[in-house]
Amino acid sequence: MKNSFYTISNLLSLIRLFLAIPFWFLLDGIKEGDSPLFLMLIVLLAIISDFLDGYFARKFNQISEMGKILDPLADKICVASITFKLYLIGFISPLFFYMIIGRDILIFLGGIYVSAKVKKVIPSNMLGKVTVTFIALVLVLITLKVSQENLYFQTVYLLTMGMIVISLVAYGIRAIEILKGKHEII
Repeated sequence: MKNSFYTISNLLSLIRLFLAIPFWFLLDGIKEGDSPLFLMLIVLLAIISDFLDGYFARKFNQISEMGKILDPLADKICVASITFKLYLIGFISPLFFYMIIGRDILIFLGGIYVSAKVKKVIPSNMLGKVTVTFIALVLVLITLKVSQENLYFQTVYLLTMGMIVISLVAYGIRAIEILKGKHEII
């Protein structure tokens, strides 16, 4: 089963990957207040599918090389499409946009480099998953039009920016350790 593409986990990741399309179009109406409930339902579906794909992969021993690629790719495409759209319509700052997109590009390119060197796919780690969850929370708060001056929003926003930096550094350290043979790849 470890090399099979047709698993519950991979199906959930594919669903999340294709959710980027409705996200993109539903965000067109955010300024006018259109579709916020439907948008939130899709966001919840994406978040739930993210947690369930990992759960099912471990529970049913369906961890596959394809899943190690598909899961973080689905995360990155969903987050990137939402982030890019919110940036285009002026709902997020350039700094936050570039931090999210820059982190994902660096992790993606670094992952390709390390994987090519060690001939194995490097799975995402828990810190990366937590960071994506924080990013998703900020994006949800923005789509719900929570005031960005709100103390709760500011706290989550600043924590998220810190998590983006910390996770990027942690991925870099792990990549160096893997290349030096000091970190085992599961």
